[in-house]
Amino acid sequence: MFLQNKQTGTLVEIRDIEALFDPTKSAVTAQGQAGEEEQDPEPFEKTQLIFPSGEDLPRCWIDANYRQN
Repeated sequence: MFLQNKQTGTLVEIRDIEALFDPTKSAVTAQGQAGEEEQDPEPFEKTQLIFPSGEDLPRCWIDANYRQN
């Protein structure tokens, strides 16, 4: 799955999908897709990632207390 880094606009390939869906984890392992060479995996804060369409990630992926007001 590809997401976009809010700060740089670079696409990142998510390597740990389970961590992306887990609201108790604040970061996810991904590889940046800048340039021709594949980048080393590194942690990205989920709050800094968006869908390539510009939409934010669902709250239930980021906030463990999303059901509470």
